[in-house]
Formats: sequence, C-alpha cells, structure tokens
Amino acid sequence: MAMDLPREIALKILYDINEKGAYSNIALSRELSDGVVRPLDRAFITEMVYGVLKWKLTIDWIISRFSSLKMKKISPWILNIMRLGVYQIIYMDKVPDSAACNESVNLSKRYGHAGSSKYVNGVLRNISRNKDNIPYPDKKSEAVKYLSVKHSHPEWLVEIWIKRFGPAFTEELLINNNQIPDFTIRTNVLKTDPQKLMEELQAKGLKVLKGRYLDEALIIENPSAFTSLDAYKNGHFQVQDESSMLAARILDPRSGELVIDVCSAPGGKTTHIAELMKNKGVVIARDVHEHKIVLINEAAKRLGIDIIKAEIFDASKLDEKYIGKADRVLVDAPCTGLGIIRKKPDIKWTRKAEDKKEITALQKVILKNAAMYIKTGGVIVYSTCTIEKEENIDIIEDFLKNNKDFELDNIQGCVPEGLREYIRNGYIELYPNINRIDGFFIARMIRKG
Repeated sequence: MAMDLPREIALKILYDINEKGAYSNIALSRELSDGVVRPLDRAFITEMVYGVLKWKLTIDWIISRFSSLKMKKISPWILNIMRLGVYQIIYMDKVPDSAACNESVNLSKRYGHAGSSKYVNGVLRNISRNKDNIPYPDKKSEAVKYLSVKHSHPEWLVEIWIKRFGPAFTEELLINNNQIPDFTIRTNVLKTDPQKLMEELQAKGLKVLKGRYLDEALIIENPSAFTSLDAYKNGHFQVQDESSMLAARILDPRSGELVIDVCSAPGGKTTHIAELMKNKGVVIARDVHEHKIVLINEAAKRLGIDIIKAEIFDASKLDEKYIGKADRVLVDAPCTGLGIIRKKPDIKWTRKAEDKKEITALQKVILKNAAMYIKTGGVIVYSTCTIEKEENIDIIEDFLKNNKDFELDNIQGCVPEGLREYIRNGYIELYPNINRIDGFFIARMIRKG
C-alpha cells in the first residue's frame, strides 16, 4: 500500500464528517469495511481521524496563528489536509514532522491547486519549527478561552462546567475526555466465565486485565479486529463499558420476570439483562428504528439468548397493553451524550447548549410513559450517558413530584464496592475523570403498594 493512501482515506473520512455531517463511527466503518486496508493502516487511519476530531478546536487555533489566510478562506479539502498534518506534528510522536509535511503537501497537490501545496508546506513547516512555543490564551485573564483552546472543547461547555464543578474539576474532566478510554468487554456468563474468557483471549495474543469494578468486565489493552475472534463469533463476550453494565446490575432483573427496555438499541444493556435473568423470562426490547432492531436481534442470536422480543416502538408513546404488567423497566434515555466524549469526540462539535431543552422534554415523556408499565412493587431504572444535572437528577425530581406512588430505592446491594461511595439517595453519578469509566447517571425507583 502506498504510504500516503492511509492519509488519503483519513482525509476523505474527515471531509465527510466535518463538511457533510457524517457520524465518525459510520464514516470510518464505511471506508474500512472492504478488507483491503491492512490492520496496521486501519489503526493509523482510526487514530488520525479520532485524533483530529478530538483536537479540532486546538488544531484550528494553531493553524489560525500561523496562516496568512483567514480560516474561512481556506478550502475545506485543504483545511482538512492541514488538520491532519498538524495532528501528526503536535500529537503523534511516532510520525516524523518531515513525513507529516511531505505527505500533506502531496495530498494538497491532488486536492487543491498549484498554490495550495506551497501554502500547506509553508504553514506546516512553520508550525513544526515552533511547536514548543504555540501561543495560547492567557489562563488567568481568559480562563474559559484558555481551557477551551488548550483542551479542545467548545467555550459554552467549558463555561457550564466551570460554573457547576469549578475550574480544577473542569480541567481534569477536559483532560480525561481527550484520553483513550479502556476497551471493555462484558463476559457472557451464559456461555463462559471471566477467568476462562480471559485465558481464551490471552491464548490469541491479547493483553487482558480484569475490569475496574464489575466481575463480568474485562479490559483488552491491545484490541484489534475483535469481531474476527472466535470468542466474539461464539458469543462469549459483548463490547460494553462498565458504566453501561451498571445499569442492568442496578435494575437487578430476576429469572422468569417480564422486563421492558424502552430505548434498547443497540442491545448492550438488553442482552446483559437477559444474561442476568439466566435467559429465563421475557425481555421486551424496543427502538424506533428498524435497522437498530436488527442489531438487537443479531446480538441476541450471537450471545445465545432467546428471551428477547425486539420490536419497533416509539418510547414517547404509551403502549396500553403493558400498563401495570412489567416487573422491571429500563429507561436508558436519549441524552446529550456528554459523558462519553472520550468515545465519541464529535459530540463536542455537534451538540449545542440549546439541545438540552428538546432532549429533557423528551426524557420526561418517555419516563412518564415507561412508569405506567410497572406493577405495584416493581422497579424502574432511569439511566443516561451524560453528566448534565438537567437531564439527570432534575428529571428524577420532576418525575417524583408528579408521581407520588414512586420513590427512590436503595441501590447499595446492586453496586460494586469500589463505586459505593458515589451513591446518593437511590442514584449514582459517575465521571470519567474520577471513576475512569464513562460519565453516567443511574437512578432506581420502586412503585409503592
């Protein structure tokens, strides 16, 4: 494979994401799914794409300091070529600056005009010479702007977090959001156990550690092409973060029960619920999109689970046939996703402060309808992968105020020891900078008799 082909593929993916609004994970898998790209190049492309997305604001700041052209005047192709070049120069120690510059120039000859390559060459070499003296905003007089530029997060988000958490916590959070998260898997206890799975994966040359908190969690330190592993094909594990696993643990489903997961796709929590039920009972798994129902069914089949009934249904609508019928309901609500920026860096750029209004209105409707399905003495769990109180405890308090037959329930026995200190009254808040897992909120409520 020609040396610059991975960079060209990365460029096309970035162009799709930044200029056409494509989702990063979908754009990446579309370009890398044909099997032509070697594993080493796949890793290089993935690192560059996610790296540029993660550091886009900082990279653009650096380009603007060294470019004679205003950012708006630079063509999208050339700007994305320069972003790739700057990312390699500033953040990739294993790539020589000369290679980053030369390959960027070659790409600009292909995607720009004659003057483009000279411009790209001049700017990137100037950045390379001065990379240890990049001028940043002043930390004292421009605290929000400094943190925004230094750690590549939008100013509106930095401002909200400083007000809520203070500057020191916020900076820790921003730093952690830019780190690569653990690649965590959940052992399918219907087919194997964590120790056996660890040995099976280690025999394939993978470095595997126990999870941070949950018994069924394992961390793979050198994951690559995991879907081709026999252990994956045979349904011995599911990729899932420990925060996400905790939702099913707090729901605490039992064999033989009727459980409804109202916002189920792609099925990580649903399949975990079924495993905890020992594949006995019924799990109704719902989503509004047909292609996501397919994902749930595929996961269940691979994991050897047959109690999941996946169906298209809009959680914001009430299904009268299940009123008062369910033992347990999981509401893994749609949210801003601001707890999983480590995994999906484009969330930083696609989300806006005003998104919360629309999302919280939807969350309230979904929770209200889902609660109707609960039997007396039954349990409902509300979870999100965000750290915003308006989408979390505020939703729960509003719900409890309007539904006097529900109360927050004790979750002490469902939470692993290492996380118990983060439990509040019936709910838990997790932060990537504190807990080293996804930012998450989980609350458990019971319907009183």
